[in-house]
Amino acid sequence: MRPLRLVLAEDHALLRAGLTQLLEAKGFEVLHAVDNLPALEQALTDPEADAAVVDVRMPPTFTDEGLRAAIAARTRRPGFPVLVLSQYVEQLYARELLASGEGAVGYLLKDRVSDVAEFVDALHRVADGGTVLDPSVVAAVLERRRDTPLERLTDREREVLGLMAEGRANAGIAQALVVTEKAVAKHINSIFTKLDLPADTDDHRRVRAVLAYLRV
Repeated sequence: MRPLRLVLAEDHALLRAGLTQLLEAKGFEVLHAVDNLPALEQALTDPEADAAVVDVRMPPTFTDEGLRAAIAARTRRPGFPVLVLSQYVEQLYARELLASGEGAVGYLLKDRVSDVAEFVDALHRVADGGTVLDPSVVAAVLERRRDTPLERLTDREREVLGLMAEGRANAGIAQALVVTEKAVAKHINSIFTKLDLPADTDDHRRVRAVLAYLRV
């Protein structure tokens, strides 16, 4: 099986080189490692690319170029996996990135990524169609949301769903909430029922539940 082929966008030369070396050491192939918006836009048109790791703020204006390019790429290629790796939470564009409801999205803050294995696992999850979101991103996306179908959920079910949005597996959720994995599975099944998610693969329903949680 061939390695996942990536577009990497990071304007800081040392970090870009370090990420390239790290990703290739972990079995990925970096097709394009770019440092500005025009180069990123061109790289994202490569049909050989399987996914992208994108910084938010890039030349020329250092505002939201990377995130806007990622959104445009997913418009051209629905469901194209994108992992945003940034120092900032751009609330408006984060919501737009998630609004398509297609999954295959990650948004991690650089300061929180301290474990290489977790970063690599997050990238694999996104490439497989999942969602992996930093808690700060979840909080920003949910800000000021009221009166949604999620009102059916209990407080504990909301906690479980929030941890699912961070990309945690059942064991990780159980550890965070200090409950058993069996209790977590029960909560998740209840969440699926209350959100009217029909029987499907558990992984697919997890993504759909998270997207329902975050949808604008």
